[in-house]
Amino acid sequence: MSFKSIDQVLGNIQRSPQWQEQVFLRLLKCWVEVVGTPIAAQTRPLSIQRDVVWVATSSAAWAQNLTFGRKTILVKLNDKLSTSLVDIRFSTAEWKSSSTTATEPTVSASEHPSYVADDLTGERLVKSNIDNALGGFENWAKKMQERSHHLPLCPQCQCPTPPGELKRWDVCSLCCSKL
Repeated sequence: MSFKSIDQVLGNIQRSPQWQEQVFLRLLKCWVEVVGTPIAAQTRPLSIQRDVVWVATSSAAWAQNLTFGRKTILVKLNDKLSTSLVDIRFSTAEWKSSSTTATEPTVSASEHPSYVADDLTGERLVKSNIDNALGGFENWAKKMQERSHHLPLCPQCQCPTPPGELKRWDVCSLCCSKL
């Protein structure tokens, strides 16, 4: 029977799944405090594996930005948890499957301010009428003129504008983007 040093025994205990699970639960409790509310809303710790914290992010941009600041977060976590975590990995891979919040409601195209009904005249584009690029463009231009003929005009540029845009911004989207 060989004797092991206290450091080896403690190291084995700290690497055990039960110990890592306890550390992870403590990490979950202090995550918002360590990273702040705005970052916590865009991230979700997933696990600790071999002293590496795995965190899901809502987007690749968040993952990249947080990767640059991971050393600062790691120092705060190690101070808070009294552990020796060695790294943090950020990824979008598990964001959807680990999400516990309700999904955002989807908005249909018809609810968008720039929506104009697709088929106002009751006519459909006939593929045989589009023999070449010029014919296709002429057909498209004709449809756009018919489609926008009944639309109200933007008070600023006098262009036909979907009613939803006027209701939302009081001008067309192009004029709104110039403001």
